[in-house]
Amino acid sequence: MTNHKFPQTIAIAGAGLLGRLLAWQLQRAGINITLFEAGSFTPDAPQSLRAAAFTAAGMVAPLSEAVVSDEGVYRMGIFALQQWPTWIAQLPANETPLFFNNGSLVVAHQQDTSELDQFERELGFILPGCKGYQHVNQHEIHQLEPDLHSNFHSGIFLREEGHVNNREFLRLIGVELLKLGTTIREFTSVEALPGKIVTDSSEEHFDLVIDCRGLGAKKQLRNLRGVRGETLHVETKEIHLRRPVRLMHPRYQLYVVPKPNNRFIIGATQIESEDRTPVTLQSSLELSSALYTLSPAFAEARIIEMDTNLRPAFMDNLPKVTIVDGLITANGLFRHGYLLAPAVVENVLAHIFKKTDPVFSALLNHH
Repeated sequence: MTNHKFPQTIAIAGAGLLGRLLAWQLQRAGINITLFEAGSFTPDAPQSLRAAAFTAAGMVAPLSEAVVSDEGVYRMGIFALQQWPTWIAQLPANETPLFFNNGSLVVAHQQDTSELDQFERELGFILPGCKGYQHVNQHEIHQLEPDLHSNFHSGIFLREEGHVNNREFLRLIGVELLKLGTTIREFTSVEALPGKIVTDSSEEHFDLVIDCRGLGAKKQLRNLRGVRGETLHVETKEIHLRRPVRLMHPRYQLYVVPKPNNRFIIGATQIESEDRTPVTLQSSLELSSALYTLSPAFAEARIIEMDTNLRPAFMDNLPKVTIVDGLITANGLFRHGYLLAPAVVENVLAHIFKKTDPVFSALLNHH
């Protein structure tokens, strides 16, 4: 990186998923990166003020999310399925797998099969001609996931889906950033402006500032809002799942995502509230009871964590990359963090390195 038409010093505000990925890729390219984080760079306690990426289940589910969004989200999600293995290959070898590409399974109890039918109809409407999924019967469900309850008679297997071991990935990226010599400024709230970062005590100038603070940018992005999500973490050796499983229900769509070391993350809630207080009793009861109906073996699972966070979202629930001289703002991943981050990161990098026709520009860019 000796060509001075590219920025030589870049400040990144926000050390969540976007901030870490961008800092990592730019530092590897030889650019001097300073990464600012309002909280701890290595948060480990639930309910601390940490990025939504630490609370997320890490699903890369382009088909499932297309049903509640659009075809553009699907295309960016398919890109993510290709990009995640590429990024992970750039990291040192790790004992624990970081990416799983085993698809996902959608099921419903017999009384709720209309929800499953509706899901399939909407999938066909958004993605006509898509061959990435198939209807499965009771026997096929058992072949895919033998430990699920035997009373699921029909489901949909989504081959084009995967999931990331997200907390371990975020930790390893943090280690890599320190190895590469990135300047980390944790516990530092900032205002991100063109060409400069303003803290409580100083004003620092850079060739470029990238603002990806999530909800931390709300004062500057008036149309940004927080959407509450709640997760339950359990641990058990009594059940094994190879892939995420979604349970269709008239009131909620619960998902269970397997993690290494016999852990599972369960989530379903999407609440239009900016409340970050602990998980409610109602949510914990619904998550637990729905989990039990997936498999009675979950009855002996140990609850090891309950977590809440706020996903940053614009009114259309789609991300935006806004570019002005000296400042790039990337925000609004909503609940699609690990699904859409690769498209957003590659789009931002393309602008920095002045590539023609940045990836997904028509979907993401707002000049």
